[in-house]
Amino acid sequence: MFDTHELGRRPGALQRISRSVQAPKEGLGVEGVIGVPEGAPVEIELRLESVMEGVLVTGTARASAEGECVRCLEPLRQEVEADFQEMFSYPDTDDRGRKAATGDDAEDDEDMTPLEDGMFDLEPVLRDAVVLALPMQPVCREDCAGLCAECGANLNDDPDHHHDAVDIRWAALQGLAGSLGTDEKDNMSGAEPGVDEKQEK
Repeated sequence: MFDTHELGRRPGALQRISRSVQAPKEGLGVEGVIGVPEGAPVEIELRLESVMEGVLVTGTARASAEGECVRCLEPLRQEVEADFQEMFSYPDTDDRGRKAATGDDAEDDEDMTPLEDGMFDLEPVLRDAVVLALPMQPVCREDCAGLCAECGANLNDDPDHHHDAVDIRWAALQGLAGSLGTDEKDNMSGAEPGVDEKQEK
C-alpha cells in the first residue's frame, strides 16, 4: 500500500517515490512459462500527481523474471521493465468539496480505482503491467537451436548432431519386396505335385 497524504489534494502537487518491494504471492507473470517469483525484489519508481479527480500514478517496475526456454527447455533468467499508469480517485469529494459525479460522469469514473483512506494498492496494476511486458515465447537466446526432434538432444551442445535419414519411399519398397518374398515361399510350399509324382501314382 502507498500513502498519498503527504501529497495533499492541491491540483498540480507532485511526489516521487522509489521503493523496493517483494513480488506478491504466486509471483508476477504467466504460470509455467515465465514470471517474477514470489518474494523476489521489484524496484519501483513512482510519480504521484494530484489532480481534480484524485491521484494520477505513473511508474516503472524492474525485476528479474525466471522461466524456461520454449526451444531447449533450459531454465532462463531475464530482466523485465514494465511501465504503467493508473488513476486513483477520491472516494466522495474532490479537493473543493464537491460531491462525486453522478449519471454519465459516474460511469466514466468507474474506470478509476478509488483511494481508501488516502492509500492505494499497486499490486493489481503492477501484475497487469508485468504480464504484458513479459515474452509469451521466452528463449534463452535468439539463436537457440532447440532440441532434436528424434532423440531430444540439446542441439546447442552438439551443433553437428544428426540422424541418418531413411527415405520413406525406399523403406516402403523394401517392405513390399520382403512381402513378395514371403508370398513366393508360401506358394512354393503349397504347389501342386509335379508330373513325376503324378506318373508314380
